[in-house]
Parts: sequence; C-alpha cells; structure tokens
Amino acid sequence: MDNDYFSIDAILAENQKIQCTFKVDIPDMGHLAGGSDRDIKSLTKAPIPIWLAYIMLFSDWADFTIPSPFGTRVRNALKAEPRSVKLSNLIGAGGLWYGFGKMVMDILSEEQANGISELLTKAFKGRLLEVIDQAQHFAALGPAGGGGPSTDTAQSFREGLDGTERELFALAQESAKRMKRWHEGNDKARR
Repeated sequence: MDNDYFSIDAILAENQKIQCTFKVDIPDMGHLAGGSDRDIKSLTKAPIPIWLAYIMLFSDWADFTIPSPFGTRVRNALKAEPRSVKLSNLIGAGGLWYGFGKMVMDILSEEQANGISELLTKAFKGRLLEVIDQAQHFAALGPAGGGGPSTDTAQSFREGLDGTERELFALAQESAKRMKRWHEGNDKARR
C-alpha cells in the first residue's frame, strides 16, 4: 500500500481509529471524544482517527494503546495458524489490516514498530501460499466453478482475506486463467 496522498487504501487505513488517552485538557474539542462535554479533560479516553492521532501523539497531548487487531490475542492466533484468522473481520473499511498495521507502525517506537512489522510479515508469508493456491484452483474451475457448501474451510479463508490479499487473489486468478488460455492455444496449434 502506498502512503500516497491520493491512495484510497491509504485514506481508508488512516481513517481507522485508535484508543487515545489525553494527557492534557483541550478546550473546545469535546466533540472529538463523542460526548456532550465542551472540553476534553485530562485522562479522557476516546477513539481518534489515526490521521488526527499523529498530531495528538507527536504534540504530546495524548498516549495510545496498540489497537486490538494487533494485540496479544491476534498475535497468538496468527502464531498458531495464520490461515485461520479472518483478517477482514479485525478492522472495518474493506479489511485493510496490513495497511492499518503500517500506519500504526509509523507512530510507534522503533522496538514496537519492529514487533508489528514482524507480525505483519509472518502473517503475510503464512497466508500467501494459500491465497495463491486457492486463486489457481478457482481459476481452473472456470466460470461455472466455485460452488460448494458455505461451511467449506476454503470459503471461510477467502471471506477472511485482507484487502491486499484479495488483490493478490484476483491477480493470481487472472494470471492462472491467462496461462490456461495460452497453454490451450499452444496445444491447438501443435495438433
């Protein structure tokens, strides 16, 4: 995912909220906390979009906790079996878990950022082969294929794909279809 100003993925990832605890009183900004108070009081907790949290954190007006999509429970599940975790359910906005993780890394200390980076990399590597395998399988089935029981583990895995993985799935599927057409065209020419 680009961190480009015009990137829709970057905009969606930056719109995710993180839980912040304010260190100071902030006058006339109570609407940020979602309440009816006029001011934000010190020690108030509120979910803030990450694009706004950058300002709050670097101005030393607030602290934040690592969001639950990157917490201990998710880390343990990914360590146990990366393919079993539905990344699309961990965050909203199209399930851009990797993009949100990149945004969170940008505001962490180097040590914490390295931990999130390792988590993202291991999850991606642990799921990539399954993404490509299923994409090639469904490309081989053709337009009539893909049916089956909705409780199928492959179907469950596909439903849990992150936005980046869905893009890779579509690219791998199209690549497999083109390879199949090319191969069939070469077989006809040889006959």
